[in-house]
Amino acid sequence: MMQKHKNMGGFIVFLSLLFVSGCWSSIEIDERGFGVGVAFDIGEESQFKNSERAGFPKQDLVSVTYQFINPRPASQDNSAVREQKPYMNMTQTGDSIHQIVRQFAIENEHPVFMPHLKVVVISEELLSMLSLDQILDFHFRDNEVRLSSLVFVSSGKAYETMETKQNEEIPAFRLVEMTENRYRTTKLLSPVPLAKLLGKMHSGSSFLLQNVDSANGEAKLSGAAVINGKTNKCQGFFNEEELEGYTWLTGDIEGGVVKTFDEETDQIVIFEVDSVGNTITSTVDGNKISFDVNIESEGRLSESWINSEEPIDNESIKRIQKEIEEKVAQLITGVLEKMQKEYEVDVAGFGEHLRINHPRVWEKIKDDWDQTFRDVPITLNVTITIAEYGSMIID
Repeated sequence: MMQKHKNMGGFIVFLSLLFVSGCWSSIEIDERGFGVGVAFDIGEESQFKNSERAGFPKQDLVSVTYQFINPRPASQDNSAVREQKPYMNMTQTGDSIHQIVRQFAIENEHPVFMPHLKVVVISEELLSMLSLDQILDFHFRDNEVRLSSLVFVSSGKAYETMETKQNEEIPAFRLVEMTENRYRTTKLLSPVPLAKLLGKMHSGSSFLLQNVDSANGEAKLSGAAVINGKTNKCQGFFNEEELEGYTWLTGDIEGGVVKTFDEETDQIVIFEVDSVGNTITSTVDGNKISFDVNIESEGRLSESWINSEEPIDNESIKRIQKEIEEKVAQLITGVLEKMQKEYEVDVAGFGEHLRINHPRVWEKIKDDWDQTFRDVPITLNVTITIAEYGSMIID
């Protein structure tokens, strides 16, 4: 009986050690190289390339800059506390993304740890030379990478978007936060995470990615990169006004404003968007295809420089509504012109509409849709309703 109790006691001690010993395989947080952003650029010669014992056979094809969280943003320097940035950027160059990532391990004490990756930025220069498939293949395969990471294209050097003059900011986090301002502007695209990008890349259709510019150490979301669906390479850009036309065309708007000038007074008037709805109708008559796009938006007159001493009457409101409608139509016409005549790509989903509503027609033309799309007539009908005027008196 006594022996049985001893065995039972030993078993309980064993279980206690097993479950109370904590995370036996844990690694201290400051021993992790938390990668929160990655930037891809055209390769530049590595600083260690010409050293006698330099690493591995490679070409300087791609430069990869990882942004790491700095676990020690303040350090002791000559008895004075010297503030450091809360992030560190490190760059490697090579011709294989996976090999570059592993190269970090022999030049830094903490290897890249990517489950917390937030953003991926690819330079337009690199994306004109290599496809998204080539650049991102490693990140799609690696089970450490979160497919919720957002993807951007930079019109300049991608690594520069990973810098900021603000000591307390982490640039990768700032980029993510800026995409959440779509309720304030019509000049931002819906964010594209890696998971969604994979579907776009395999669809064969052209699409847009949010562009990010960098100047004087600060990044700004500005316009969009046009990705050709057949090559998955960057074909060109929409500027901010063209992107505004695109978001109106597709109805992908959460909020924002439209500025125009009153024709009678030549003064500024601003329309703030509350809601937008769009419908696309396609007509197929033999070999002739055409689209009608109807856009309806309701909002408020948020600013007017027209003489405020005189009450705005209903006729003035109708005139301003018409002027806003013309401005929106002008924005859409501008981006359609660029899509159809300059880039000859459909990034607005007209082909998808045709596939759903006229599947037999789509099967015949899908392989050459972009060539067909450039000559397809598109009719616009924009209806703006000003439902609120603020505190101004209506006569």
